[in-house]
Amino acid sequence: MVIPRIPIGNTVEFAVDGIETHFGAVLDLVSDQLDFLISALKDALLFLPPELFIVGISLLAYFAGRRNIKLAAGTAFGFFLIENMGLWELSIETLALVLSSAFMALLIGVPVGILCAKNAVIYHIVKPSLDFMQTMPSFVYLIPALIFFGLGNVPGMIATVVFAMPPAIRLTNLGVRQVPKELTEVADAFGSTGWQKLAKVELPVALPTIMAGINQCIMLSLSMVVIAAMIGARGLGYQVLFGIQRIDIGLGFEAGLAIVIIAVVLDRITQHLSPK
Repeated sequence: MVIPRIPIGNTVEFAVDGIETHFGAVLDLVSDQLDFLISALKDALLFLPPELFIVGISLLAYFAGRRNIKLAAGTAFGFFLIENMGLWELSIETLALVLSSAFMALLIGVPVGILCAKNAVIYHIVKPSLDFMQTMPSFVYLIPALIFFGLGNVPGMIATVVFAMPPAIRLTNLGVRQVPKELTEVADAFGSTGWQKLAKVELPVALPTIMAGINQCIMLSLSMVVIAAMIGARGLGYQVLFGIQRIDIGLGFEAGLAIVIIAVVLDRITQHLSPK
């Protein structure tokens, strides 16, 4: 007896085609809004001269690091090196794409994480999806994103959001669940509403864990930069891809170094923003 093959691939392809056919106008609207978000952030960051931007982000690192001179100096040196390599505009475009993607991932991930912590049914529904999102090869995300949104920054952003969202959901859920029961009982005893208990007790106590999720979300967003370049996302990832295609070691290394600098700066700043 021959067991018939389950048409998983055909079913997914049929579903994607159906979404594209029936919701094309909605997808175009979403694409326009996301493209506007990325472009607006990029234009805002490029509005500042490189020197002024470097001073600003160094001051941010200094105060975020609780007056950490080494962090501020390292940030200034790193971005000066990016400007010196002639990769300033590409780096800002990458930074805009990463920050936009991380913002969207956190906008969805943190509330979903809170819902998972509050409702076991929602958590058991969401958990398999998170496992799927984290274990599925990131290249697979590019296919439906490309079909729905075409080439450019928007499909790269969508793929990045899907890839970077799970840590934000998991660590928000973990942080809220780990709030000591005694604290929530005291809040209940004082007659706090659910929103008051969440805002004044649970979220402040869970904040270090949530910040760890934010940090991981930003790092995963940066790790998708080169992969997203394969479907037209601009910035340093495209420069790395171009270097690979031309077998230009110097070009690829400089773009990769710029990505590392941005990653280290964002990592250190978000780590220091987390309450101790």
